[in-house]
Amino acid sequence: MTQQFLRDDDLMPFVEGLMNRYPVIAPVAKRTRFVFEKLIAADDLRLDYDTTVLPPKKVFFPSRQDLIHFDQQGFSACIEPQAQVLMGVHPHDIKGIAMSDRFYSDRHFDNNYMAYRQVTYIIGSSVQQHYKYAFFGSINADKPLSGHDLFMTKIDGGYVIEVVSDKGAELLACGSFSEASPAQIAEAEAVNAAAMENCPQKLNGGSAEIREKVRAAYESPLWDEMSEDCFSCGSCNIVCPTCYCFDVQDEWNVDGASGCRFRLWDACLTSEFSEVTGPGGTENFRDKRAERYRHRYMRKAAYLNDQLGGPACTGCGRCSGACTADIANPVNVINKVLEQ
Repeated sequence: MTQQFLRDDDLMPFVEGLMNRYPVIAPVAKRTRFVFEKLIAADDLRLDYDTTVLPPKKVFFPSRQDLIHFDQQGFSACIEPQAQVLMGVHPHDIKGIAMSDRFYSDRHFDNNYMAYRQVTYIIGSSVQQHYKYAFFGSINADKPLSGHDLFMTKIDGGYVIEVVSDKGAELLACGSFSEASPAQIAEAEAVNAAAMENCPQKLNGGSAEIREKVRAAYESPLWDEMSEDCFSCGSCNIVCPTCYCFDVQDEWNVDGASGCRFRLWDACLTSEFSEVTGPGGTENFRDKRAERYRHRYMRKAAYLNDQLGGPACTGCGRCSGACTADIANPVNVINKVLEQ
């Protein structure tokens, strides 16, 4: 596909052009952090953000998603997808979306997720500011980006726009572009390479070594040691771009005859996640904190590698920032496993 150039002065008109056609969800400032939200004004866009509180998967699967409404006459589905633009997605979050696409389509096709995913244009964006816990340069770094439609790289004077798909080419009608020069393309390549190289944190091993050594450490006392301060709050799961577990519940209205079936994000670090009811009462098959803590790392670093071709982690660092006990940083844990 082609490489286009968008001048700095033409960025806001391009965003406004997108907003005239579609809802545009993009990073905006919220207090001291950033979140993906629907743009109200074009100048709310912050492509210089470091990371967002929640990953962009919430655009396709919000933390609570209604599935059906029901009453005495029957039920109706709640899927109402409409074309939309998800803008300003960092490369590691594009990889996270690609992983979610696999999780929600490989074995059981999830209509509720895929219906919104398939009508969404994704515009990627280069990393201009690193999150202090980011380590995406040393995990899945060799995996190419896929599933997005345009990619914007900030260079001197504007943005090099890589047109990745036919859907992406459609969006060029919303702005004013010129063909990128070889020098501009080379500058963009250097910018993205530097973003990978300059991550604040780094894993000390490759994917294959990590997978083997994490599996081999299943009985290690490390899990008891590292989980000693864990609150089992599940914050690391909730902010993760590749966690895909959910719980389904029914909510009844006061009339006792109508209501809603919905699903919400679930977290394997919480004590109730692994509780099951059977004859004689409730059983918890991971009732110890260390077992749940270990399970998270086994899932991310070992169990899902065959399905994904690498770890189920993007290196975004959100889990590290969300953990109040400061024990969720995959770099610290995995590097300790590698040292054993």
